Amino acid sequence: MKFPVQHRRTAFHSACLAVAALSLASNADAAAFAFVGNQGSGSVSVIDTKSDEVVRTLTGEGKLGKVNGVVANRAATLLFVVDAKDGRVNVVDVATDKIKKQIAVGSGPEGIGMSPSGNEVAACIEDDNKVVLIDTKSLEVTQRIAIHGGNPEHCVFSPDGRWLLTSNENSNDIDIIDLRKRVSLVAIKASNHPRGIAFLPGRDVAYIAAEGANLVDIFDVKAKKLLRSLPAALRPAGAVASADGKFVYITNGGAGSVSVFDIASEKSVAEIAVGKRPWNSALTRDGGKLYVPNGRSNSVSVIDTGKRVVLKEIAVGQLPWGVVIAGD
Repeated sequence: MKFPVQHRRTAFHSACLAVAALSLASNADAAAFAFVGNQGSGSVSVIDTKSDEVVRTLTGEGKLGKVNGVVANRAATLLFVVDAKDGRVNVVDVATDKIKKQIAVGSGPEGIGMSPSGNEVAACIEDDNKVVLIDTKSLEVTQRIAIHGGNPEHCVFSPDGRWLLTSNENSNDIDIIDLRKRVSLVAIKASNHPRGIAFLPGRDVAYIAAEGANLVDIFDVKAKKLLRSLPAALRPAGAVASADGKFVYITNGGAGSVSVFDIASEKSVAEIAVGKRPWNSALTRDGGKLYVPNGRSNSVSVIDTGKRVVLKEIAVGQLPWGVVIAGD
C-alpha cells in the first residue's frame, strides 16, 4: 500500500489513512520512513523513503516545542521527541499525531538515543550534565546518571547495549557510561567540541566528529582511550556508520558537505556537497541511502551511497536538526 503525498494539513488528519500508512510492521511492501525533527518549526517531517516525498508533518497538536533529537521505535508507531525549551521528551503517537505523554527530563535536553533492544532511550541533559534513561514501555524515567563532563549533546548506545557515550561540548571530552553498573566510569579527553558519535558495528570503537578541531576522533571504548584523530572538512558535526562497518559518514557543517571515511584505510575517500549546515544524518537499513538534514537550507539531501551522489533535495521545516529512520 502506497502512502499518497499530502500538502494540506486537513489531509493529514484522516485517521484511516494515517493508520494504514504507518502501521508498517505487517506490510512487507511498505517503505521505511525518515522522521526529520525541525527545531525552528516545532515539527517532524515524515519522508517516505521509497518516493522521497514528505507525506505528513507531525506537530503533536502544536505541542512539540523546540525540537532537537528524535528517535522512533522500529515499527514507527511511537516517536520520542526532545523539547529543548520546556525540558521534556514528548512521546508522540504517529498514527494520530497526539502526544501520549510528556516526560520531564531536566534543563536543556538535546540529543537522544534508542537502545539496540528498543527497550530504553537515553536523553542528554546539557544544563544538568546528566543522562536520563526512559523505559519505552512504561514511558517512565528509570534513572538519572550524572556525568563527569560538561554540556553533553549526543547520547549513543554501543551496538551490544553495553556502553553509552556522551559527547561533552563544554569540557571537550567523552563520558563512557557502563550500562550494567548504571554509572559513568570516566571522561576521556577529546579534540575540541565533540559532537556526533558513530559506533562501528560489532566493535567497541567509535568515530566522533570534533567540530572545533576539524577532526574525527577514533575511540576504543573498552580500552577507554583515544586512538587517533583524522583530518576532516570544516566543522564536522554528525556521524553515522554503515551497517557493514566499512564506512563512516561525517556531515560537515561549515563545508556544507558529507565526507565518506573508509574504515580500512582511515581516510576520507569522498566529499559530497549538500545544503547549508548539515547536521545529524541517518542511513536506510540496507545502507543504500543517506538522509542529511541541512539546518540552514531547511531541507534534507538524499544521497545514493553507492554512487555517492545527491539524488534529491527535499524541503522540510525550519532548522532541521536530525533524522531517524524506522518502519521497514
